[in-house]
Amino acid sequence: MPAPNQAALDFLLTRRSRPAKTLTAPAPTRDQLMPLLEAAARTPDHGKLEPWRFIVLEKAALTRMAALVGPRAEALGIPEDKLAKAHAQFADADLAVAVISAPVDSAKVPRIEQVYSAGAACLALLNAALAAGWGANWLSGWPSHDRSFVTEALDLADHESIAGFIHIGTETVAPPERPRPDLAAKVSWVSD
Repeated sequence: MPAPNQAALDFLLTRRSRPAKTLTAPAPTRDQLMPLLEAAARTPDHGKLEPWRFIVLEKAALTRMAALVGPRAEALGIPEDKLAKAHAQFADADLAVAVISAPVDSAKVPRIEQVYSAGAACLALLNAALAAGWGANWLSGWPSHDRSFVTEALDLADHESIAGFIHIGTETVAPPERPRPDLAAKVSWVSD
């Protein structure tokens, strides 16, 4: 029988993201953030390719990115409500980590598996932040999928994309529990 880590299982069974709009300062310091990034870097990674990287966005960088949202929204014809939401994601944040999907040429590991690894790094960072007592939220939004925005804001290479923005800060309010999936509708068993 395996030796369970009940505290870790209890955490995973009760974890709950904190909406980014409810996070405030203080955010983790660089020293406080490093163990969280170390945990995220332990994500599953077929082939040990490390097909992701992290860009830590502090307040000034987030403010600069917020200023880029309006012109891009106008150029793309984004409605005002979506523009406001995207602007607030950056303007109201104190710290976010952009997890960058950066696939590596590999004859052995398909690109999609490398993209999944970047997504796993997002979840690992989110859970590490929550386990460390911070409030955290994984966001994306239309700017993260706009090539012009990510090139200007973060100088991403052509083969790179944003897997997610992990917002980390001090929780101001605990969100209520939300409905969870009905596992009877989501799980099937194959015995033969």
